[in-house]
Amino acid sequence: KPQEASLTSSTRIHTTHTYYVSMASACMNTLLHHSSKKQIAASLLRLRGHAKGNWTTRSLHTLMTSSTVTSTPSVNHHNTRLSSSNGASVRQFATANAGDGGMNDEYGEMTADGESYVHEGEFQLAYGGKLMDPELRYMTYGTLNEARDNVLVVCHALTGNASLHSWWGSLLGDNLAFDTSKYFIVCANILGSCYGSTNPLSINPETSEIYGIDFPDIAVKDTVKIQLEMLKEHLNIRSVKCVIGGSFGGMQTLEYAVQNSDNFIRSIIPIGCGAQHTAWQIGISETQRQAIYADPEWKAGNHMQAQTGLSVARQIGMVSYRTAKGYQSKFGRRLSSDSIDSWEVRSYLEYQGVKFLSRFDPVTYVKLTQQMDSHDVRDKLESGAVQIPTLVLGIDSDILYPVHEQEEVQQLIGDDFSQLSIIKSEAGHDGFLLEQDQVNKYITDFLTGV
Repeated sequence: KPQEASLTSSTRIHTTHTYYVSMASACMNTLLHHSSKKQIAASLLRLRGHAKGNWTTRSLHTLMTSSTVTSTPSVNHHNTRLSSSNGASVRQFATANAGDGGMNDEYGEMTADGESYVHEGEFQLAYGGKLMDPELRYMTYGTLNEARDNVLVVCHALTGNASLHSWWGSLLGDNLAFDTSKYFIVCANILGSCYGSTNPLSINPETSEIYGIDFPDIAVKDTVKIQLEMLKEHLNIRSVKCVIGGSFGGMQTLEYAVQNSDNFIRSIIPIGCGAQHTAWQIGISETQRQAIYADPEWKAGNHMQAQTGLSVARQIGMVSYRTAKGYQSKFGRRLSSDSIDSWEVRSYLEYQGVKFLSRFDPVTYVKLTQQMDSHDVRDKLESGAVQIPTLVLGIDSDILYPVHEQEEVQQLIGDDFSQLSIIKSEAGHDGFLLEQDQVNKYITDFLTGV
């Protein structure tokens, strides 16, 4: 298992064993997402080329029977009651010394669990493309009332999934923000994400092969459009009390509000995002994509095998999600060996990069960051399109989506409908995931008053 393999080295995290495990896990992701025979064969041959003896067979068996690739059976959709003790615990990341250099993990176990909604027929996309019979993976918690209006919709961030309990578990349960004794909570996987919704590893019905790099361009408005369709036509929900989300989830939340011509949405809580993706955020996303594009495998046309580039892209992201103060306090200038470049912070970032390979692929990452860059509702906010109660939340140390952007969102919506609150944290942008006590209180207080 990757998390165990990462502790086998007393110096450098990117040991040979860790690399083999990440490669095997990436192959398993390909298998599980119904890749073409050609893709599967290429992945397994590449793995075999790096392995010795019968390591490949043994490791694939381990991965197939480990929690990395199996479903979580504890959630019963549509009628789930979770107490606060059931929330996902926050793990510690390992570093070379596996001690005080660790940083809290923002996600628990990541799976594609859930139920599926399928839009039958052609689904037109904002950029002119289309998807045939696109699938949306979602999970629900709590019980829908007779009026079918006690609904909370929670939107996940860039690399999240529909399993709300895996990343905001401390907010889910009786007497918490997402109170399953009062609300019916719905969380859907982003269209184009690799956690159950139609994505680049899905089969293109026109070619009978995976979409791969030919997966069509998707905008945030497309993701929200199909989610609204699922809520109204599939779950037969009459009204949503509140839509809540952070980061990419916050962008979806704002998009819900501007697509709300029928007053289906009664309130929103966007967290850690702005009215549009700015040149600053697009630039950071582009550096990550450029890392992937520079991978020799990508250049050779083997886009799904650009593992080194994806690892570096994740490392860039992990720097932007945190703060200078946070990195200094966790790692300082500590070395893990006598080598001049054996910085503990390097080991941490390399570990994060390798770990990410077990749950994401390069093409999906490129496509999702491009979807995020499509976010722009500024003109609609300025025109008064949002006239429902709104709580805008920012994080005081966020360098990726600075507080002045949340201030602008609140000002564009106006004082009559919106208010601004600030989460205090040294965790930077990831504060919306890590400061769950503060987030819980802000959401709970707001929902009580709307």
